[in-house]
Amino acid sequence: MHFYLLLLLFIINLFFLVSMKQELSLWLTLGLGFNIVGGTDQQYVANDNSIYVSWIKKDGAAYRDGRLQEGDKILAINGKDLKDLRHRDAVELFRNAGYHVSLKIQRRLQPQNGPVSHQGEGDSGGLPLAAILVPGLALAATAVWILLRYRQRM
Repeated sequence: MHFYLLLLLFIINLFFLVSMKQELSLWLTLGLGFNIVGGTDQQYVANDNSIYVSWIKKDGAAYRDGRLQEGDKILAINGKDLKDLRHRDAVELFRNAGYHVSLKIQRRLQPQNGPVSHQGEGDSGGLPLAAILVPGLALAATAVWILLRYRQRM
């Protein structure tokens, strides 16, 4: 029974890592510092009109903020939904976003068609450390809790 509880907690935790939505705010200096791909006229992922981050410029606003990642799906910019837009219309929204930009993104651990990575020297390109530590810590905390409960009954 305890094994199934641990397995269920692990699966729930993994689900949240695979499909996370976040709100990001960036202060525009000399551009946002990232490129996008996708749109109704040039799908990046088959049967998906979404807009994705394809590249993050080193030392750009997005790079310095550190939260946006290559492969992130951008759901909205400054509250404007990016669903079913042509690529050039999405680009115009980004260009006219103003100095304070709010992005709503969805992150996936492994993009379906994965963007071309522009990793710098020394970057591993593997899973983020949090993708490994969070489920492991959740399992460890659950195991300790079960062990303590079991000892109390003895």
